[in-house]
Amino acid sequence: MKFRLLLFLLPVVIWSCEPKELSESERWEDTASRVEIIRDNYGVPHIYGKSDADAVFGLLYAQCEDDFRRVERNYVWATGRLAELKGPEAIYSDLRANLYMTEAEAKAAYETAPDWLKELCVAFADGVNYYLATHPEVTPQVITHYEPWMPMFFSEGSIGGDIEQIPTRRIQSFYAEKEPDVMALYESEFVEESLLDEPKGSNGIAVNGKMTASGNAILLINPHTSFYFRPEVHVVSEEGLNAYGAVTWGQFFVYQGFNEKTGWMHTSTQVDFIDEFEEEVTEKEGKYVYQYGEESRAVEEFQVSLKYKSGAEMKEKPFTFYRTHHGPITHKTGDKWVATKINWDPVNALIQSFTRTKLSNHAEFKKMMDIRTNSSNNTVFADADGNIAYFHGNFIPKRNESFDFSMPVDGSDPATDWQGLHTVDESIMILNPQTGWIQNCNSTPFTAAAEFSPKKEDYPFYMAPDQENFRGIHAVNVLKEASGLTLESMIELAYDPYLPAFEHLIPMLLQAYEKRGVADPQFMQPIKILETWDYRTSKESVAMSLAHFYGMKYMRNHGSLNNFLAFNRDENTEVSIPAPTELLATFAQTLDQMNADFGTWNTPWSEINRFQRLTGEIDMPFDDEKEYTPVGLASGTWGALAAFGARTYHGTKRLYGYRGNSFVAVVEFGEKVKAKSILAGGQSSDPNSPHFYDQTQDYVDGKFKDVAFYREDVEARMEERYAPGKRRM
Repeated sequence: MKFRLLLFLLPVVIWSCEPKELSESERWEDTASRVEIIRDNYGVPHIYGKSDADAVFGLLYAQCEDDFRRVERNYVWATGRLAELKGPEAIYSDLRANLYMTEAEAKAAYETAPDWLKELCVAFADGVNYYLATHPEVTPQVITHYEPWMPMFFSEGSIGGDIEQIPTRRIQSFYAEKEPDVMALYESEFVEESLLDEPKGSNGIAVNGKMTASGNAILLINPHTSFYFRPEVHVVSEEGLNAYGAVTWGQFFVYQGFNEKTGWMHTSTQVDFIDEFEEEVTEKEGKYVYQYGEESRAVEEFQVSLKYKSGAEMKEKPFTFYRTHHGPITHKTGDKWVATKINWDPVNALIQSFTRTKLSNHAEFKKMMDIRTNSSNNTVFADADGNIAYFHGNFIPKRNESFDFSMPVDGSDPATDWQGLHTVDESIMILNPQTGWIQNCNSTPFTAAAEFSPKKEDYPFYMAPDQENFRGIHAVNVLKEASGLTLESMIELAYDPYLPAFEHLIPMLLQAYEKRGVADPQFMQPIKILETWDYRTSKESVAMSLAHFYGMKYMRNHGSLNNFLAFNRDENTEVSIPAPTELLATFAQTLDQMNADFGTWNTPWSEINRFQRLTGEIDMPFDDEKEYTPVGLASGTWGALAAFGARTYHGTKRLYGYRGNSFVAVVEFGEKVKAKSILAGGQSSDPNSPHFYDQTQDYVDGKFKDVAFYREDVEARMEERYAPGKRRM
């Protein structure tokens, strides 16, 4: 009888021991109790958590502390709600987001994720929501509550990721025609990049023990992004996570960085991973169908209702959009609808991005690359075993090479369909070349390791249409001369002031002067300065000022500088050289502009070229009359490795930096990892913070701070220690 009573009571006892399900706010507090944030003397957050999910919670909380508005903006844009903030001009950006993933599809994708990834996604949402709950003074502009499915929309950490390469102006043209009552046409926010813009992209350099004083591998991590696009973070858990580097605002993985054993640097690629398919669409019984081989297939139709701000009101407009098996319809060519196919696999993309941060060697890293979702990037790699490696692209569709996929192809022909993906072994790779170094500066992989580079003829053209650029040429030249490298000398190499583009531009001008301009007194002094210039940028250089504005005028008047580069081009291509009179006319315009803008052309570079950070706003103002830091760095257009893209803004005559070197690090792998880093401006977006502008002078001068990676080093430089939601001590 007693035994039966015990059996009867046992389920009650077990039930009573089950953990109570926590409310959301209780879950936040519980997670926060397992997280510690240490801010070092530069304000860099070092986040420690029991589990990976705890660390992600702390990482998102810390990001929101540093710049909530950038975290918020990324998700407002990615989830297709930008028009709620910016008005109807952004509605086709929102439609583009929905073309590739609706909210319902994002939720469904989240449900397919493995449990460990779901935990990270929950931690992401909890970290942001807890920040908002503990900072009532911060008012969200659009999203008031973050959800675990939202990272499905934002699995790409690149600047100018896959979806951004699809022009919203074409989407607008197609869908405004089909929905003529939506509103007056607005000029798209997409503007084709101008020749005069600072090039987007990055530098990655890896050298092995043959090239270093220590015999260890060294990696240069040198993204060229818009300033403040990524902060510097360190995130650690007791489950093996220990990653340091740059994280794109709002994401839960270190995008470019290192752990104790491996380092990874992404550079933008020109690998062809987007294709357009012209569809033969007809209407049948009130529904659209498209031809595919011998069959007629239904065009999928989706309804979405998009909100947009109109003055003080919030309005809403329904859209019907369309997809074929090739992808969403994005525009028309003639009378044919065009579907644009890109890589869209958010669960695996997030798996790849987070897994990448926890690997120990090249073999593990290469296996991770087999996931093949990193479509818009190349990767430069180094590890503690002394390996250096390069992967050109990662997501590379197999195609029937009898078709020209650089143009829209016939979607009705099944032979144009993608035939799966190339394996990593089929793609362009380099491992431990005899040079002892690898470089990629958004340039061709066929010069990445000098004579030990892959051969162009061994690969389909679509795998590497990338051309050479002046940064690539510069990197090869300095690496060929390098030896005995240390972290300090690697920084010197990365800041080498030589500008190879002017090897072409300036001699042409000098020859034009000798032929046609010697009698013109306006040219005498500036030409004399250019004649003695060594093509190196510096703060004091007047020649740099002249060369920069002449180079910009040259491109405006005569086109791209790429015709100076023979790499990856038809050997029979002739280089078009403007006539001497045309070059002198361009130089005269340059002098006139400089005299008008600066009072005289005879102005040192650093009086023109400036770093200024007046506010923490996303769209910052600039002012010629306000305090600034003089800069001697130059544009990557001219081949500067330490790129500093600067331009004028409304109401300014001087140039203000906006893109180029942002987060930069040099990392040496050995028994223990050692690193140095710098961040444009500072870690915080708060002008009242001591870390708003504290790295600026060192950034300009190329003086990097030591990275605190190990716990004892972090604590030795500790400025603050606290748990999320708790008062800083």
